[in-house]
Amino acid sequence: MQTRKRTAILIVVVILLFAIIGITAFFRGRTSPVPEGTIGNTAGNLNNRGLFCEYNGKVYFANAYDDGTLYSMNPDETDIKKLNNAKVEFINAGGRYLVYYQSGSSTKEEGPKFGSLNGVYRADLKGNNTVCLDHSPSTTLNLIDNYIYYSHYDTATAITLHKIRLNKKDEQTLSDIWVNPASCQNGLIYWSALGVDNHLYVWNTANDSSYMLWNGNVYNPVAVGDYVYFMDLDQNYRLSRYSLIDGSVTVLTKERVDLFNIYDSIVYYQTNTTSPALMRMNLDGSNPEIVAYGIYTDINITSQYVYFTEFGDSAVPVYKTSTYGPVNVTTFDAAMNAAAENLK
Repeated sequence: MQTRKRTAILIVVVILLFAIIGITAFFRGRTSPVPEGTIGNTAGNLNNRGLFCEYNGKVYFANAYDDGTLYSMNPDETDIKKLNNAKVEFINAGGRYLVYYQSGSSTKEEGPKFGSLNGVYRADLKGNNTVCLDHSPSTTLNLIDNYIYYSHYDTATAITLHKIRLNKKDEQTLSDIWVNPASCQNGLIYWSALGVDNHLYVWNTANDSSYMLWNGNVYNPVAVGDYVYFMDLDQNYRLSRYSLIDGSVTVLTKERVDLFNIYDSIVYYQTNTTSPALMRMNLDGSNPEIVAYGIYTDINITSQYVYFTEFGDSAVPVYKTSTYGPVNVTTFDAAMNAAAENLK
């Protein structure tokens, strides 16, 4: 009698265990829709590796002082928290989710036993409940409504444009050439066909069709309002803008530009001259001023600070200055101190 009772209890426990596992898997696979019109990060940040992403009063960032792992903070750099061990870039946020490219893990578990940890991942806003959406290498990604548009690399097809839903369904190959999805405005991705004709194209995410907008010689297009800003290959990579209203082109800088980022009404850009410098100016090219002499990269902008690093092998120190206020370059000490606490 006792044996039968124990057997019955064991069967009930096993059934409950499988039910719990099934329910957990079911809800983990489900996703909530993101708000209509969601764009996961600014084009300028994504073109600078997407190391910072501001969303709903929080900044999510790759902490260079902790091997590039995922952290969050307030825009004023208070309340810094480590979210998980993922080494991240191309950070996007929308609705209840973070989406990013993971290039490894600080737990050092990558290897034959565990397989590659690289890939496009989804997590909640606390960095938990991570799901790998695609293990393939990617050079950029953008969360556009409920789809992630991303570059997909494999040895057979090289870099192609893919999209996949947040719930890991409906993966599609959209283009057999590289389409950079970083710049999206009103459902339209502005991109240039590098290595093909370098012209400016538009990808319509409503029906995934594409058409040529302008036969200019364009690199790194970023759509902002009525203009598309770009590095003009016909003008020795000077920063220019193309009018979506009348098709006119205005050259904005006197200097050759290596990279740039736009946030709201201001442009930060790295010059390539005999005295290179990180500069900033207004959207129309007025009031250029020097931020720092030298060669800098990974220019990422939030509502309060601009973050950047020196070009070279080292990711630290990370420098910063006020986005709009007077130039005052200092180091990102809050991130360094938070990393030190986590690494104790």
